Amino acid sequence: MKKTLQGLIVLAFALAGSAFAAESAQEATVRKLIQSTFREGVKIDTVTKTPYSGLFEVRIGSDILYTDEKAQFLFTGEVIDAKNGTNYTKARIDDLSKVKFSELPLESALKMVKGDGKRVIAVFEDPNCGYCKQFRKTLNTLDNITVYTFMYNILSDDSKDKSKNIWCSADRNKAWDDWMLRGKAAPEAPANCNTPNDKVFALGQKMRVTGTPSVIFTDGSRAPGMLDVKMLESRIAAAASNNKAN
Repeated sequence: MKKTLQGLIVLAFALAGSAFAAESAQEATVRKLIQSTFREGVKIDTVTKTPYSGLFEVRIGSDILYTDEKAQFLFTGEVIDAKNGTNYTKARIDDLSKVKFSELPLESALKMVKGDGKRVIAVFEDPNCGYCKQFRKTLNTLDNITVYTFMYNILSDDSKDKSKNIWCSADRNKAWDDWMLRGKAAPEAPANCNTPNDKVFALGQKMRVTGTPSVIFTDGSRAPGMLDVKMLESRIAAAASNNKAN
């Protein structure tokens, strides 16, 4: 009886292994078929069979597309559960967009501390971003928070110069607030002052930060665009809860 049970267990693992191998082979086949539909130079990162409707997820960077097992059709848009409203595509993109907060080069960011500073976020902002200036007003209403601001120069030719002038100021945070909140420009920086501008730009490109402001929370989730106070507080609390759960 014992030998029979052991034999069944071995057989079960063997069958599971065969199913996994067959699925992997199927995914490889779909990848090969679908690759020909994209222009040369476009790299497909992964092709994964999904648990819904026999679709295969095609991931290119943080972009998600779908196709069928014969790669005859390519679907764009979001997959939403009609029964409970779960947005599977958004959940997947959110997961792909996560970063390790502990690995952010915080020494390359401005650091603002209010109150006990226990709550922490990072934000990518461009000095020429109007929405960033509005969002800065929102940030200034919060208490007990630490905000790391990466000056991410993507909007205008002079964004880099403005960021350099602010970084090289005697009081960087004051210079940033003077510009973002009051429109008062920082004095011109000395030519020999070094800035993290290039490092921050490379970081943003690597993380696929395509707009400002973009907020990064301590659980690795992010929020592109300007948030109101209520939503920002909610996301900060959710990130803290996720950190405790993990």
